[in-house]
Amino acid sequence: MIAPAIVQQAAQWMARLWSDDASDADRDACARWCAAHPHHAIAWQRLQAFEGKLHSVPRDAARHALREPAPAAYLNRRRALKLLAVLLPVGGMAYLLRGTDAWQVAAASHGTGTGEIREVTLPDGTRVMLASASAIDVRFDASERLLILRSGEILVTTARDPDPAQRPFRVQGRHGTVQALGTRFTLRQDEYTSRVAVFEGAVEVRLAHAPGHPVRIDTGQGAIYSADIVQSGAPASASAAAWTKGVLVADNMRLDELLAELARYRPGLLRCDPAVASLSVNGVFSLRDTDRALHNLALALPVQIVARTRYWVTVQASA
Repeated sequence: MIAPAIVQQAAQWMARLWSDDASDADRDACARWCAAHPHHAIAWQRLQAFEGKLHSVPRDAARHALREPAPAAYLNRRRALKLLAVLLPVGGMAYLLRGTDAWQVAAASHGTGTGEIREVTLPDGTRVMLASASAIDVRFDASERLLILRSGEILVTTARDPDPAQRPFRVQGRHGTVQALGTRFTLRQDEYTSRVAVFEGAVEVRLAHAPGHPVRIDTGQGAIYSADIVQSGAPASASAAAWTKGVLVADNMRLDELLAELARYRPGLLRCDPAVASLSVNGVFSLRDTDRALHNLALALPVQIVARTRYWVTVQASA
């Protein structure tokens, strides 16, 4: 069984090489990634099988998928993944991409690549900051202002609705819906749980499996919830939004937890040796330059950084 993270990486490589601005350096880097582990090669081979279906795709359909102008790298990836969407029914391999974070980021209204942090302003003036590898769809209509969080983490600063109807502002994720009540808050979606932290105003959380029982989270509070249960009452630390400034604040954080956060902001695999996983870390680490963050870790802790390649790094005990 190939790990979903490897499938995601293979999809990102495919999208990059199919984009208009792909270079020889990109192709060489992809080859190195494929050679780094047998599962990389298998995932890549499965994706390449799509290329054999190109001749059976109607030319007009392929041209339409690639027609919209997209100078930015994000839109090039999105355009490439749209062409893969044309190919999926032909190849019968939808399981390989659909549902992965890479697909969600590429197909959404707004998305960020690995390591990218970006702010977007919505039609009502609401500002949304997207963390690394995050994606949202915007669905505004006459009755509500709805965001769908497809992947990752966002910071939302809501604006007063210019529509006289004063439509409610909601963010829907896989575990439930958060309704803003004049609010500034972060929302992070992981596989099994979501986390909300409120810095101004309040929110109501409605669980996917219990929408009739909203839970209010006020300023300075946070909550972790699944589709069935809310665990609320924990204070919302100011450091929960530190990623918007490109930093990670560690306050007695376990090393394996810190590395898991850094891994969200860098390509490839970042592993933690179990022998050092429980080491306690304090400090401020760059999310924009994760190599420097790892270097600083090695200076502060009895660990060493072992890099097989730029994309395969292990943190282990010092020799």
